[in-house]
Amino acid sequence: MHDDRGLVEARLKRVLDERIRPAVYPESVPLEVAVWNAPGEPVPVEEGLAAPVSPVAVGDMWGPPWGTSWFRVTGTVPREWAGRSVEAILDLGFDENMPGFQCEGLVYRPDGTPVKGLNPRNQWVRIGAPVDGGEEVRLHIEAASNPVLLDYHPFLPTQLGDIETSHQDPLYKLTRMDLAVFDETVWRLVIDLEVLGELMEELPVESGRRWDILRAVDRALDTLDLQDVNGTAGKARSCLVDVFSKGAEPSAHRISAVGHAHIDSAWLWPLRETVRKVARTTSNMTALLDDEPEFVFSMSQAQQWAWIKEHRPEVWAKVVKAVADGRFVPAGGMWVEADTNMPGSEAMARQFVHGKRFFIDEFGVENDEAWLPDTFGFAAGLPQIIKAAGSKWLLTQKISWSQTNKFPHHTFQWEGIDGTRIFTHFPPVDTYNCAMKGSEIAHAAKNFKDKGVARHSLAPTGWGDGGGGTTREMIAKAARLRNLEGSAQVVWETPAEFFAKAEAEYANPPVWVGELYLELHRATLTSQAKTKQGNRRSEHLLREAELWSATAAVRSEEFAYPYADLDRIWKTVLLHQFHDILPGSSIAWVHREAEKTYAAVAAELTAIIDRAQRALAGEGEEPLVFNAAPHARHGVAAGGASSVAGDAHSELSARPGGGFTLSNGRLRVEIDERGLLVSAYDVLAGREAIAPGSPANLLQIHPDFPNMWDAWDVDAFYRNTVTDLVEAEEVAPGEAGASVRVVRSFGSSRVTQTLTLTPGSSRLDIDTEVDWQETEKFLKLAFPLDVHAERYASETQFGHFYRATHTNTSWEAAKFEACNHRFVHLEEPGWGVALVTDSTYGHDVTRTVRAADSGTTTTLRVSLLRAPRFPDPETDQGLHRFRHALVPGATIGDAVREGYGVNLPERSLPGAGPVEPLVAVDNDAIVVTAVKLADDGSGDVVVRFHEAAGGRARGRLTLGFSTERFVATDLLERPLAEPESTEGLVEVTLRPFELRTLRFERV
Repeated sequence: MHDDRGLVEARLKRVLDERIRPAVYPESVPLEVAVWNAPGEPVPVEEGLAAPVSPVAVGDMWGPPWGTSWFRVTGTVPREWAGRSVEAILDLGFDENMPGFQCEGLVYRPDGTPVKGLNPRNQWVRIGAPVDGGEEVRLHIEAASNPVLLDYHPFLPTQLGDIETSHQDPLYKLTRMDLAVFDETVWRLVIDLEVLGELMEELPVESGRRWDILRAVDRALDTLDLQDVNGTAGKARSCLVDVFSKGAEPSAHRISAVGHAHIDSAWLWPLRETVRKVARTTSNMTALLDDEPEFVFSMSQAQQWAWIKEHRPEVWAKVVKAVADGRFVPAGGMWVEADTNMPGSEAMARQFVHGKRFFIDEFGVENDEAWLPDTFGFAAGLPQIIKAAGSKWLLTQKISWSQTNKFPHHTFQWEGIDGTRIFTHFPPVDTYNCAMKGSEIAHAAKNFKDKGVARHSLAPTGWGDGGGGTTREMIAKAARLRNLEGSAQVVWETPAEFFAKAEAEYANPPVWVGELYLELHRATLTSQAKTKQGNRRSEHLLREAELWSATAAVRSEEFAYPYADLDRIWKTVLLHQFHDILPGSSIAWVHREAEKTYAAVAAELTAIIDRAQRALAGEGEEPLVFNAAPHARHGVAAGGASSVAGDAHSELSARPGGGFTLSNGRLRVEIDERGLLVSAYDVLAGREAIAPGSPANLLQIHPDFPNMWDAWDVDAFYRNTVTDLVEAEEVAPGEAGASVRVVRSFGSSRVTQTLTLTPGSSRLDIDTEVDWQETEKFLKLAFPLDVHAERYASETQFGHFYRATHTNTSWEAAKFEACNHRFVHLEEPGWGVALVTDSTYGHDVTRTVRAADSGTTTTLRVSLLRAPRFPDPETDQGLHRFRHALVPGATIGDAVREGYGVNLPERSLPGAGPVEPLVAVDNDAIVVTAVKLADDGSGDVVVRFHEAAGGRARGRLTLGFSTERFVATDLLERPLAEPESTEGLVEVTLRPFELRTLRFERV
């Protein structure tokens, strides 16, 4: 039989575009329009509604970048339209190809009641169905003239990413402001034909079903009078009844559609604009829920819910009602959809604490799923955190973006570093903006990796980022796909309903062990260094603030634990861990504000710490050193304070041939005349750390021009060209102690390094100051080590994770840039080396065999700075400071200890005497990550700890406060078992990397 599909498809496309879609609104009359342009930042709703307006006409330009215009539209429904459905068509100048990345609007009634959002695919506002005729129409539009920054390729540098550098010329042309008759029959015909046309395209040529559809569509188009579409649309639809009446095959794939609008909490817009994006989208979705009884909408990120509650109470009231009806569903149980690679242990835990608690407190809803569709890969410590928060499922989509290896499962058990397994789903639809297109539904069914043993998948359905969420067209398509031959079956369900069904049908899913590494966006571990430093510093200041405040509150009734301040600051830090802020992939405006926010956070937390420490120190002149690290150092107990006696020493001497030697009896370090590290000798072990002939502390610079996604990506070919920065302007003794100062210049930039060996220390501190003025360059700091190791360890949340140093498979080769927290550790049996860091995350490790002695050189390089031009054309320009430390002879335990040491420097102040810790642990493998008072204000002491060395650990917690009972809790400090009695001592036994939280009742 001759295949006429191409001819029918061409005919269908033209008729839809030129005749049927225009006939959805067969009659229209213009509305009168006036506008008030807000002079600065967005104003409250009541101010915008009351502002004086001036006439404006369709065709006029409006809206400078990041501006707000309040349009007033008025008109009268023609009396001859009585009995018909009427809508306002409000086109602000939308480009329908870019939903979510351009101008947007929120429509209000004159009394301030929100109606719905305006977006490129959602330009209508229902006036009446039916109308009486003669109704007066008066609507207000809060319109945001956000600039279009994302054209996908090429990414062009732009100054529009910050209001401080943007021009002020109007961006948009007012396109249509009409009242129009809405012909629902024609609209339904459009949906019918779109669904059948899209399905037909996906069916194989030999399919009888495809021919059935083709003939039915052909008959419908023959029946339609193109000169009278509105009068003949019903007859055309009747030609399609038979093909729609045929149900899906019993074996058809089943898709749970979840109404969704992925809204980045900041990205190509600032935080303040996200507040409004959320208000527009939620207004849209609550309105749609009223119209569509089967529809279910789900929204994650408690921060975004909190914004609505705080800033848009009129929208919040509608949301609360929809949640109570069970159809507007909180999802994910996290404060934001965070990056999960870089946040530290406690911060990752608090994402769930604050997110889940918000939904529990506001709605009595507890999430069982973590919802992270767009996060750039997942650290291997996350499963235990999800479980410890009381959740059991994970959804993500982003792994489908991997460039090299196709992930082998869509539904599976994910096993983390401690053995915890989380039931995980990657939607095979391969998008978190599903529009219910036939191609998407067919792809989901064909792509699903777990056929034969499972048949359910999930489709997050709706436009994100201000695109307006789910549309009525998507819902109409889903209704036709509920039970349609040739298609997967589609039903609206909540995330929990999907996961329950998927888990029930898949009794023995495959297991994936270790991190879920995204083979893309690797440069997000380095871009925007100051944002990353602000996060790291904030995390450790929060640890200190909680520790010392808890200690002071327990020891002194006069000291008030700052519950509210800590809660607020935690939420601020958690917000900035969003997966386009912390990764450095947002516009300049976002990172400029983040730098100011982190500075304010640091100042406030430092003041809290100082206040608590002064309360603890008392009146006196004895010099006290406070140690917030989880290990004793310099004779000061972990979590305590005392005086320190210093009798160790270190020496600086000239090195034969140039340069200097640093020694302290534990390490002997040689720095040559170029300022390069040529020896780091472990005196106690008699072992050299630096590979022969390969100097360390070597700055290397690469060209950095990825194929796409400038701030996000570094492609493997960047390694093809490298320049070693070996020329030094200055190699001289440092200003104090056993230290060497090295100064280098390259391009337009300048680096000053200070290498210091402190008395009694086993580590070499390397402080690097870079005045960075490069563009599209990548700066690395290299350490070629004389270590034969097939794998290495990187710290992650509540433990560490091993990666290969070789590239035996494509999976290992793809990990050419990876994440660490405070340390990277390489080890041969019996001897290892650690590199610790105070703020960098990205690194790479490679192996080579030396020709001279057949020994192995394992080169560890930390990533310092990049200079991408999109979305921030001035990324990282300016002054930066980093601290790293090389620790020869280090065990994993040493790496953990020194990592904390670099990130939690001691604090000194005079006082009356020592401060005993609230909690002491007699095993260094058991690391305390938090000592705080319970969040409920009861005064109970909460202690969180984990096994950090990767083995079994037994230990004793000694308590420095009065208590008789304690209980094991989840992360939200809720009991997991019956309380146990204690007399100030608790014996614990932990599995490798096991996380535990104990809550002690004070007496």
